[in-house]
Amino acid sequence: MRIGMGYDVHKLVEKRKLVLGGVEIPYELGLLGHSDADVVVHAIMDALLGAAALGDIGKHFPDTDPQYKGISSIKLLEHVGNLLEENHYKIGNIDATIICQKPKLAMYREEMVKNVAGALDIHESQVCIKATTEEGLGFTGQGLGISSQAIALIEEV
Repeated sequence: MRIGMGYDVHKLVEKRKLVLGGVEIPYELGLLGHSDADVVVHAIMDALLGAAALGDIGKHFPDTDPQYKGISSIKLLEHVGNLLEENHYKIGNIDATIICQKPKLAMYREEMVKNVAGALDIHESQVCIKATTEEGLGFTGQGLGISSQAIALIEEV
């Protein structure tokens, strides 16, 4: 068994969509980034890539490459799933936490889990996505950005 940890953060800005876990969430601000800036999917990808010692998302999907401009992070996650399969790994489970003050995310978590599980061709019971605030502390608590942490367990096949 191998374990990987992932972390991502993006700044909240005007005139961008807010996409988390492949779900477009109605909110007046969105995350700034080269792709759709989906912090939870980015953290999950880094956790999976790290567990397999395959680098990170910057190595596989550089923000200098125009083919990734505005791309859905769920599409990138599918590619990471294929890389794991090619390297003879299967996913045990994924546990991710989104850290933001607003918006409230409870009603979107089930769809996020479905999107992540579907992209990786695993059962929804293997994915947990949670959300928490930071009680007004730090950049996430002040509503300046959103971060996410993820941990993944993989096994060699």
